[in-house]
Amino acid sequence: MTRILVVDDSITHSRYVVNTLSDMGYIFEFATDGEDALLKCAVNNYDLVIMDIVMPGKNGFQLCRALRSDLRYRSSPIIMLSGKGLDIDRVWGLRQGADEYLTKPCNPLVLVEAVTRLLAERQHVSASAC
Repeated sequence: MTRILVVDDSITHSRYVVNTLSDMGYIFEFATDGEDALLKCAVNNYDLVIMDIVMPGKNGFQLCRALRSDLRYRSSPIIMLSGKGLDIDRVWGLRQGADEYLTKPCNPLVLVEAVTRLLAERQHVSASAC
C-alpha cells in the first residue's frame, strides 16, 4: 500500500488532499507542522510527502531540506502545496528539494496528476535499480 504523509496546519486543506485522492487506495497520515512530520518520518516510511510551507515551528522549506538530508527520503517525492503563489516561492521550493510545487487552491486534476506521476517515477527508479 502506498503511504502518503500530509503536512499542513489546516485541517481543511488536509481534508481536501484526502478527498481528492481518496479513490486511489492510498493510506494517509497527518502532521500539523514540520517537527511533527520529522518525528513521524523517523519511525515510518512514506512513499510521498505533501506539505504546506507556512506552518508553526519548522516551515515547509526547512522540512523539505531536512527530509532531503535523510538518506531514506533523499529520493522520495515531495509536493509543496502552498498558498504562496509567487514565482520566487515556487523557485525556492524546488531549490529546497521539492519535486513539484502547486498553489492553493489547487485543481484536483492537477494534484491527482502530480501524485500519480511522481509515484510512477519513483516506482520506475526503484525497479530499474534492482
